Amino acid sequence: MGAFSCDKDKKMSDTKLEKIIFNPEGEDPVEFFVLEQTRIGGFNYILVTDFEEGDGEALILKDLSGDGEEESRYVIVSDDDELAAVADVFEDMLEDVELVSDDKE
Repeated sequence: MGAFSCDKDKKMSDTKLEKIIFNPEGEDPVEFFVLEQTRIGGFNYILVTDFEEGDGEALILKDLSGDGEEESRYVIVSDDDELAAVADVFEDMLEDVELVSDDKE
């Protein structure tokens, strides 16, 4: 779906990751650490993980907010083709991070 296992080596843990908090409607806030961000086809994507250090689960989120909107509206990327394409971009950007799809484990 949009979930990955994220294997980070020690070089990544030496860098302080930005923490963001999502506030899903009707649910408790969820904290993630941003590993990387990119813009593809006019959309912003972020790669987030649930742990600042060590291995953890990662998600690729797509920003659906319009230009000029004050708050971002992120959704989990679930389209298999889009997910594979964006994951490849993030893997190229982050040489020390390996993304392994939960669907392939």
